[in-house]
Amino acid sequence: MKRFIIKNIALAIGITTLSVARAQTPEQLFKAAGSPVHPKVAVSWNRYNDHAAISEIVKKIAAAHPDLAKLESIGKSYKGRDLWCLTITDFKKGDPNKKPAMYIDGNIHSNEVQGSEFALYTAWYLTESFGDTKFIQELLEDKTFYIVPSINPDGRDSYFHAPNTASTPRSGVIPVDNDRDGEVDEDGYDDLDGDNEILMMRRKNPNGRYKADPTEPRRMIQVGPDEKGEYELLGLEGIDNDGDGQVNEDGYTFEYDPNRDWGWGWQPNNIQGGAYKYPFSLPENRAVMEFVMKHPNIAAAQSYHNSGGMILRGPGDPTDQVTYNAQDVRVYDVIAKKGEELMPGYRYLVVYKDLYAAYGGELDWFYGGRGVYTYSNELWTSYLMFNKEGRDDNGSYVFDRYLLFKDAFVDWHEFDHPQYGKIEIGGFKKNFGRAHPGFLLESDAHRNMSFSVYHCFHTPKLAVDTLIEKDLGDGLKQITAVISNSRIMPTHSSQDLKFRIERPDYISISGAKVIAGMIVNNADLDLNTEQKNSASTIEVNNIPGLSTVTVRWIVQGSSKYTVTVDSRKGGIASKSK
Repeated sequence: MKRFIIKNIALAIGITTLSVARAQTPEQLFKAAGSPVHPKVAVSWNRYNDHAAISEIVKKIAAAHPDLAKLESIGKSYKGRDLWCLTITDFKKGDPNKKPAMYIDGNIHSNEVQGSEFALYTAWYLTESFGDTKFIQELLEDKTFYIVPSINPDGRDSYFHAPNTASTPRSGVIPVDNDRDGEVDEDGYDDLDGDNEILMMRRKNPNGRYKADPTEPRRMIQVGPDEKGEYELLGLEGIDNDGDGQVNEDGYTFEYDPNRDWGWGWQPNNIQGGAYKYPFSLPENRAVMEFVMKHPNIAAAQSYHNSGGMILRGPGDPTDQVTYNAQDVRVYDVIAKKGEELMPGYRYLVVYKDLYAAYGGELDWFYGGRGVYTYSNELWTSYLMFNKEGRDDNGSYVFDRYLLFKDAFVDWHEFDHPQYGKIEIGGFKKNFGRAHPGFLLESDAHRNMSFSVYHCFHTPKLAVDTLIEKDLGDGLKQITAVISNSRIMPTHSSQDLKFRIERPDYISISGAKVIAGMIVNNADLDLNTEQKNSASTIEVNNIPGLSTVTVRWIVQGSSKYTVTVDSRKGGIASKSK
C-alpha cells in the first residue's frame, strides 16, 4: 500500500511538472498587434544578457531562421571573446552583400549595456515577424542588416560580474596595484559588504553638511547655512589602503575610451582624453573597421550608447565645419525628425554643438571615412519614467518607490569600516540610472528598432522605371532609360562624392550592339553628355534621393535587350524589353 501511494504521488508530480513545462499552443494565444505571437526563439526582453547569454541567443536565431539569419564572428576581443555578427536578410531573394545595408552595434562602452539588447531585439524581431508581416518581408527582400550586439564584450562582462557603479567601467583597462595592497582589482573598487554593488558611504556627524530628506529619508540633501547637519558623505564605497586619503585606487595605468579610437578626426591622449596609441589600435574597433571596409553596400549605420534620450549626429570636432555637407545634413534631419516622433522623449542633437568636443569617434568615422549616414542613440531618458518632460531631483526615488517597489536602491545599512569606524552604506544599484528598468526595456527597444528600420528603409531603392525606343533609321535605334531612386538617401552621400569613396553607379545595356552611350542632362532640350569609352556601361556619379537620372544609347539592330543599374550602396535593378 505504501509503495502504491508513493508511485501515485510520483506520477502526479510528473504530470504536474509536464503541464507546467509545456509551452502554450498557437491556438491558445491571441496576437498583440506588432509583436510575434509564437516566436521560434523565446527571449525575455525585460532583462540583460552577459556575453555567454548573447552567444546563445544569436546562435538560436541563426539556427531557427536559416533563410533569414547567418552568424559569423568578425573578430576577437582583447580577452578572446567572439564579436558576433548576424546578417539578417531574405537569403532567397538575392546576394545579401549586394543589397543596400544597415550596420548596427551596441555597447562600445562597458557600462552602456542596453545597446546590446536593442541590437539583439532588432535581429529577433525581423526574423520572428517575417512570417506574417508583409512590410518586413518586403524590407528583407530589398535590404540587409549587419547586427553586432556588443563590440566590447570584455567590458560588458566586467560590468555585470564585478563590483561597479552605474558609470563604471567605461572601457577597457590596463590594471595596476596602485594602493599597494598586493592585489590588482580590475574593477578598481573595494566591495566592502560583498553585494557586487559599489554604493555610497555616509557617517553620522552633527557638523556634517547633509541630512536625510524629510520627505524621502533615503535621499541625502545639503543643509542650509543656519542648519545643523546629520551626516558627512565619504564618497564611494572603498578603503584607503595606503593612507594617502583616497579610496578605490586600484585602477588603471591608463583607461582608454574605445569611442575615441576611430580614424576620423583622431587626436592623441593629451588632446583627446582616452585616445589610445593610434586609430584602430584596439582589436575590437579594428575588427569592425575591417568588416565595414569589406561591405561597401553599407549605406546606413546605428551605434547604441546610453544615456540621455538623444539621437546624435556628428561632427564631434568643433573645428570641423566642412565634413557634414548641407545636402547630407538635410537627409540626416529628415530621418532624425521622424526618430523624435517614433521615440517620445528623444531629441535630435549635434555632438560638438549640443554636448561636447569628441575626437576620433565611431560616428564620425562611419560618415567621414565611409560616407555612411550614421546616428548614435543615447538610450534611456527620464522622460520614460512618467512620460513627461522635466523632473525634480526626487524623481528617481519616486519612480523607484512606486514603480520598482524599492528594488533599485540598497537601503542604508551599518558597516564597521577599518578606517572610518561605524559608517552606513547605501544608494542606487548599478542597474539603475543609466540602464532601463525591465518593464521599459522592451518598449524602448521596439521604438529604437523602428527608428533603425525607418533609417534602413530609406537607403536607396533603385528601379529601371522607363524604357523608351525611337527609330533613327538605317537600322539604328535610340533607347532611353529612366532610373529612379524612390527613397530619401542618394546612392552616394556628398562626403562619398567629395573623396570618391565608392565607385560610380553603373547603368548598362546588354543584348544590343551599342554605337554610343550618354547621360541625358536635359531631355526637353536634348542636352546630353556622351561617354566615349565603354559606351554600353555608363558611369553615373550619383542617383539622388527621391529623384531620377536618364541615360541613352544608340544601338544597331532590333534584338531584345536588358538595362541594369548596379550601385554599391543602392543595389541592383534591371528591366528587359
